Amino acid sequence: MKASLRFVTWLFWTIVTSLVSLLLLVFLAKLFYVMFPDITLYSILTWINYNIGFPEVYYYAGVPLLLLFALYFYRRSARRHEKKYLQQLIEEVHQVEEGSVTKITIENVGQLGQLATDINRMVDRIRISMEEERRAEQTKNELVTNVSHDLRTPLTSITGYLGLIEQDKYRDEVELRYYVNMAYEESIRLKQLLQDLFEYTRLQNKEMQLVKNRINLVEMMHQITAHFGWELQEHGMECRVFMGGQQLFIIADGDKLRRVYENLITNAIRYGSEGKYIDIRGRVEGREVITEVINYGEPIPEADLPHLFDRFYRVEKSRSTHTGGSGIGLAIAKHIVDLHHGSITVESDEGRTMFTVRLRLDTESSL
Repeated sequence: MKASLRFVTWLFWTIVTSLVSLLLLVFLAKLFYVMFPDITLYSILTWINYNIGFPEVYYYAGVPLLLLFALYFYRRSARRHEKKYLQQLIEEVHQVEEGSVTKITIENVGQLGQLATDINRMVDRIRISMEEERRAEQTKNELVTNVSHDLRTPLTSITGYLGLIEQDKYRDEVELRYYVNMAYEESIRLKQLLQDLFEYTRLQNKEMQLVKNRINLVEMMHQITAHFGWELQEHGMECRVFMGGQQLFIIADGDKLRRVYENLITNAIRYGSEGKYIDIRGRVEGREVITEVINYGEPIPEADLPHLFDRFYRVEKSRSTHTGGSGIGLAIAKHIVDLHHGSITVESDEGRTMFTVRLRLDTESSL
């Protein structure tokens, strides 16, 4: 029953019972006159007018009756409403248990209303917990599927080449060395995949602890690009570093942060060789050090950009055994940056693909 209807019902019964009570008093008064004929109405009215006053007597008689019945019917209506709402709560709790409803109706009925609010809050927590459990189960299944797929490819190649060698199915020593070399390269891919998977699992389980120190990001970038010198030359690429002639200091774990930029540069070499150049830019904005790793190869489809940092996610064109990575590198990079309370984003168009890393500036060291 709605509150407005309950109010109208309460008002109606209050007025009716008050009028009936007044009529009953009048009837009793007439009966009193019949039983005591010596007492006349005039004498009574005279006494009332002299001792109480007129028309105050009606107020004194009517107002208490009205208040009394108003209180009675209010409490009666409240009790009936509480009983009805309690029954409704019991039914809706059973419906929630069966999964037919998701929320319990909340009404302002004293502690029952608070109880309904608490039940809804508890149901929300249980639902969130169940959704997280389902997502965790789905994640585990995806992990097993993806790992099985990525492990099967190099293992198939290794066993295939070694099987050819075992069965002497090679024409000469040159072809034998080719099979051995291919098996070796596939074993390196397999080792890298297992290392990435192990590191990603440690990051997910929050087992990796940061050892932070003051780091000159400019020096780190020059060291990392020098490390990639041979690989860049092999792909016919050149890495250009633009740091604006300034020293960029941050407080970070150097080994972990190096992995971030190594993954970004490896990604740029793998998918940006058509552009010939990899540009690394650094600058300070406010209290942040911003570094950008840019390649000029084939752009990443817009639909793939939001998922690029998901584990095992790879743009479809990169699923080649020659260019495709494990699909974990960018996910590892994002986790490491998150551990440093920074951010990493990507944008791509026909002209360039740019990964942007934002980290906190060590203001004291940069003065």
